[in-house]
Amino acid sequence: MKSHDENGDAAGKRPGRRPRLLKAAGLTLAGALVLGIGAAGWAYWHLNSNIKSVDINSALGDDRPAKSVTTPTPSGTASASPLPTEAINILVLGSDSRSGKENKALGGGSSGGARSDTAMVVHIDAGRTKATVVSIPRDTLVTRPSCPLESGGSTAVAYNAMFNSAYAVGGAVCAVKTVESITNVRMDHYIEIDFSGFAKLVNALGGVTVTTDEDIDDDDSHLKLTAGTHTLNGKQALALARTRHGIGDGSDLGRIGLQQKLVKALLEQISSTNLLSEPTQLYTVADAITGSLTTDTGLDSLTELMSLGESLQGLSADDMKTVTMPVVTAPSNANRVVADEPEASELWESLR
Repeated sequence: MKSHDENGDAAGKRPGRRPRLLKAAGLTLAGALVLGIGAAGWAYWHLNSNIKSVDINSALGDDRPAKSVTTPTPSGTASASPLPTEAINILVLGSDSRSGKENKALGGGSSGGARSDTAMVVHIDAGRTKATVVSIPRDTLVTRPSCPLESGGSTAVAYNAMFNSAYAVGGAVCAVKTVESITNVRMDHYIEIDFSGFAKLVNALGGVTVTTDEDIDDDDSHLKLTAGTHTLNGKQALALARTRHGIGDGSDLGRIGLQQKLVKALLEQISSTNLLSEPTQLYTVADAITGSLTTDTGLDSLTELMSLGESLQGLSADDMKTVTMPVVTAPSNANRVVADEPEASELWESLR
């Protein structure tokens, strides 16, 4: 048997065959790269365009609590990726503010009947090594300040108003202003996640594992669980976050305890999932997160969200402390609570 080098005819029957094959392979590879880059570009555009935002800074102006004091960088130190030098406070709301079949199927209301079912102030220290999550009971009676409206004008000051009414009457801007009014703490960022987005996120992560201390049987949230450890899908996790009548005394305080467990469990699930090695799952998680978010304009791009996420990559569930704003039963209404002073003010002072 002759090789192509030994047989001139064999080599000569198809002149330029190898160059043509290499050229074809090169064009195929180039096409794949172009398609890959195009797909990546489309994915970035899609995820970026998912995010909704509200310009809270412009709406509220300068009449706000001062920003956190910047911690000077020690002299003589250098780092390729220096840590942030100031603490940040983020108001995180869980709401049913967006209309749509998915939200309605999960118990959400229309955009005109928006409510904030969950409110947490997340304080992250300057070194991004510790976090404190403070839950504000939605049934807390507060003085709701006058809030600017997107349509023009402003809301009236309301005394002894339920805390979650701020979002209902003035959206994200009024929610932020009300929190800053009762805490005297500047909210550097705002993040809102809706019902369907939360459920999608849990499903994209493969579920979330939580341990309940007592049986749960809530006809309102349609959740039935025995005491113990359970891996919940998105719909079940959302039901757990909304459960109140099936546990304890049926107050919002019992629900807050479950919500705090969920936050830690989600953080643990994200930390234990190697998303970088699973591009499809990474995209699904990113799509679920961005598709459900409304943020302030300081976090309304994929780049800004990724930057915040990268700064928190060393933060684990063990580094997160969860507390509830100290409250007592309201004198005017046994079904409502008010801030317990001076403990509440001392807590907020520690976050400035």
